[in-house]
Amino acid sequence: MRQLFTLVLEPEVALDDTALRQFLLKQSSLPDTTEKVYIQKLRQSIDARNRQVKVNLEVELYIGEKPLPVMEFQKNYPNVSKNKQAIVVGAGPAGLFAALRLIELGIKPIILERGKDVQARRRDLSAINKDHLVNPDSNYCFGEGGAGTYSDGKLYTRSKKRGDVRRILEILVAHGATSQILVDVHPHIGTNKLPKVVADLRESILNAGGEILFNTKVTDLTIVNNQIKGVDTHDGQHFEGIAVILATGHSARDIFELLFKKNILIEAKPFAMGVRIEHPQSLIDQHQYHRPERGILPAAAYSLVAQTNYKNVQRGVFSFCMCPGGFIVPAATDEGELVVNGMSPNRRDSKYANSGIVVAINEADWQKNKKLGALAGLELQKEVEQKAFQFAVKSRQFAKINQEKNLLEDTPIQHCQLAPAQRLVDFLNGKISSSLNSTSYQPGLSSLDMAEVLPDIIARPLQDGFKQFGKMIKGYVTNEAQLIGIESRTSSPVRIPRDKETLEHLQIKGLFPCGEGAGFAGGIVSAAMDGERCAEQLAKLYGA
Repeated sequence: MRQLFTLVLEPEVALDDTALRQFLLKQSSLPDTTEKVYIQKLRQSIDARNRQVKVNLEVELYIGEKPLPVMEFQKNYPNVSKNKQAIVVGAGPAGLFAALRLIELGIKPIILERGKDVQARRRDLSAINKDHLVNPDSNYCFGEGGAGTYSDGKLYTRSKKRGDVRRILEILVAHGATSQILVDVHPHIGTNKLPKVVADLRESILNAGGEILFNTKVTDLTIVNNQIKGVDTHDGQHFEGIAVILATGHSARDIFELLFKKNILIEAKPFAMGVRIEHPQSLIDQHQYHRPERGILPAAAYSLVAQTNYKNVQRGVFSFCMCPGGFIVPAATDEGELVVNGMSPNRRDSKYANSGIVVAINEADWQKNKKLGALAGLELQKEVEQKAFQFAVKSRQFAKINQEKNLLEDTPIQHCQLAPAQRLVDFLNGKISSSLNSTSYQPGLSSLDMAEVLPDIIARPLQDGFKQFGKMIKGYVTNEAQLIGIESRTSSPVRIPRDKETLEHLQIKGLFPCGEGAGFAGGIVSAAMDGERCAEQLAKLYGA
């Protein structure tokens, strides 16, 4: 017997397996002692808009028979080791999913990744957190799995017209992700679970005859008569293929600079910069769930948007990559810069909630750098990050750390990942915080006036935006919350334009700009879908 239920339930029933079983049996007029009962959730979302939190649930109840399979995708990749080969630059979600799709279409992918494999990356993440040492090629942005691997693992996307979201999620499940991501409306794997999934994706590529080369940084492109023929790497190797998918991520500044130097068309594009804000998770839970403790409910999230006006310029201020039960991490990709990002483990059980709160940055803001053309916005991004770094190394907290470690005066000051920070109410009142709250940010904080650290085009709209947010979430504006900067890698400040149909670069044949770094995705799932689309167009044009 199979029954389908569409329900609106109390969390204590919907999220507790035993309670849900009892409820469904009662709805079916069956005794609690009924055997061979199988429950399969199909869809689940939490509705906290009203004071009484509810869970929307679509669920199947099976009696005496096992549930039907929920996945269409099956891992069955052909061997392509002897086939035509294509180059994929970057092993983030766009690159990995492009490679898998190429294999399905009979093309051998050769992935060139500047960073390390997902396990080896951990040592470099430890070094930046504990010793403030940044490896420019292996960090929270670069390495197998890309930026998403160690910065949260959110799978929600609004880009449903760009590809098959369900297919991407099923591929992840087939490679070790929990099947719960097929159920939740806002799916999340978690930073602690995603590395194994990424490693399994790699094994599928290798087992099918594809190649992946780590610590292999692309430094030049071979172009003949506006057709790409191959790429060169930092160690003197040359790779050729029928085409190249460029999936290098939003922080691959050297690739943007290479394209600009070679007069390959790129464009400056709008992006956003601001800060991370960190609250006690309990404060967010209390407001969002309208109860003293969240109990069985997951750590609560929020999404906020405000419109501000500074010097007669309208600017959006909005939350970005909100991480309930999460941590703030150092996301710099070079010495001499200060960048932060957020992440959450699978259980989202940290006592902190953090979110990027960012301000829209547009063409008018980078006009002072207009001589740099398409790199003007990128230069503004660099300036903000480097200024934050300079404030941090001049702070009393950095001097104290040096003294405690008995560092010599000539110790290189570029080894500093102290983040500028300020309590929220102090920021609104223009007061440097005399002390800071405890934090999830491991390298440490430096108490500074964020209005001095940030340019006015960011600081003033932030102040206005926070005041508006305080009216949306009771208790949001409090000195229990603190700003931590700088959140600047929200998206790529450069777009690599491509044809809307073929997805090829507008100028260079055989070059497929792909994913977040090219300006065509924003997150793991949308990047993966874009990788698949680029692979399909490559196969259509060059695979025959």
